[in-house]
Amino acid sequence: MTKIITSIALFICSLLSAQSQFDQGMGKAFQLWGQGKNTEASDLFERIAAAEQTSWLPNYYVALINTTAAFQTKDKEQINLLLSKAQNAVTIEMTKNPNNPELLVLQAMIHTAWIAYDPMTNGQKLSGKVMELYGKALAIAPENPRVVFEKAQFEIGAAKFWGTDTKPMCAQIEKAIGLFATFKPETTFSPKWGLESAIAASANCK
Repeated sequence: MTKIITSIALFICSLLSAQSQFDQGMGKAFQLWGQGKNTEASDLFERIAAAEQTSWLPNYYVALINTTAAFQTKDKEQINLLLSKAQNAVTIEMTKNPNNPELLVLQAMIHTAWIAYDPMTNGQKLSGKVMELYGKALAIAPENPRVVFEKAQFEIGAAKFWGTDTKPMCAQIEKAIGLFATFKPETTFSPKWGLESAIAASANCK
């Protein structure tokens, strides 16, 4: 009996230690990201993802860091490098959980980054896929503010391109801002981003 209790105690300690290592690693990666050290943060999230394959979050942040960075450059080689890394991370997690709305939004953002880089080449090819992803995410999680906001953002871009009214999308951005106030992330490290961008987008929305 003593051996069993000792074994259970050791098992629990190992679980707590592993959880602690995960938390510490994630915290450090977020710290690096906050300091603008995108490459270091992405690399650390990638290492955590390899060690903690039951959590989709490390790869999610690998993809998010690299996708957001891709929107900030026009260098083809750099964009290809960033979005390839992002796509690989998302693909790994979507294979496990194809109905995760946060991953669906991120996949749509990767496509959008390609469209933003080369609208003439990628717009027609990827726009339909983006709307399909947002439609699926919205059906799964209609109260998720990132789903509502990013869908509206993409639709505004399309509306401006075609010269159509953006007021319905502006209303959706306002809705997203309200949803941010009530949305409760599942864990400490679950996605929370988007409110500041939504407020800024709303201020410029016409």
